[in-house]
Amino acid sequence: MTDSNPILITGAAGAIGGVSRTMVDMLLAEGRTVRAFVRSDDERAQSLRDAGAEVVIGDLLNIADVTNALQGVRRLYFSMSLSPYYTDAVGLMAAAARAQGDIEAFVNISEYEQSFMTFANMTAPVEQRRARLGGAVADWSPQQRAHWVAEQVLEWSGLPVVNIRAAFFVENPILTWVAMGSLADGELRLPFGDHKLAPVAGYDVAELCAKILADPAPHIGKSYALTGPEYKDMHAIAQDFSAVLGRPITYVPVEIETWNERYIDPALGAYPHTAEHLKTLTRIIGNGGYGSITDELATLLGREPKTVQWALEHHPRVQGLQRA
Repeated sequence: MTDSNPILITGAAGAIGGVSRTMVDMLLAEGRTVRAFVRSDDERAQSLRDAGAEVVIGDLLNIADVTNALQGVRRLYFSMSLSPYYTDAVGLMAAAARAQGDIEAFVNISEYEQSFMTFANMTAPVEQRRARLGGAVADWSPQQRAHWVAEQVLEWSGLPVVNIRAAFFVENPILTWVAMGSLADGELRLPFGDHKLAPVAGYDVAELCAKILADPAPHIGKSYALTGPEYKDMHAIAQDFSAVLGRPITYVPVEIETWNERYIDPALGAYPHTAEHLKTLTRIIGNGGYGSITDELATLLGREPKTVQWALEHHPRVQGLQRA
């Protein structure tokens, strides 16, 4: 790869602070050429141009658009919002990359669940699957299944892939969108009981992906299971919200299905794929399914990852609550 070869970033029109957009800014700051793949030529696309990125308009489900976006690219980062066509998009990008034939790195944003979605676990008797997932659910969400199939497709492709299996993001809409309304009442209402999580900051994932794209050779063929540095329950996360907002916030646990019906269904009724994914997450987390923490992120970054409080302080929605 030469400096003239652009690095392709998909999902680049995401919100400021999102992984793809943060990566664009980081890579541009290093003097690298960045090609941002976006769906619409709107104000977000113009913002990317203003930042210095080359913008390509296209559809990840159109093989001609994908092939065009890859022209001259040697390294790419693949991300797509939750979609029932997610596996299709990964397959099309892999096919275009194989046809081009000179790809050096395909960095694939995946999910933490993939580290334990082994074939054996997925095909075990239903009782064992329920035990593994905490008892509230026996099967993975359609999106989790799509990520699993996507990783298989990329392995079969023979491409130089790196899988980034990131844990529950601090910026996950469950925590920073759906739960926001209750914060006005001084409460953080979530269906997670007293179970603990190690949420990861999107900024750290973006920095790691940018680092891999800058020097991919040591990472090719690897999958990284990434969590944040703090293993804490929702009472502790409510304290983080308190510190950021400057007022007391108390965690109020809510029964899982009651919470899903009260918060997910009204907010995402028009998006059943996304709604089912988030409901499955609440069921798994609410039954202790994410009871682990790793140090891979700190090792790979060469520094301590950002805290939950730091990520909340830098989140646009939470900043809006600070001003309210």
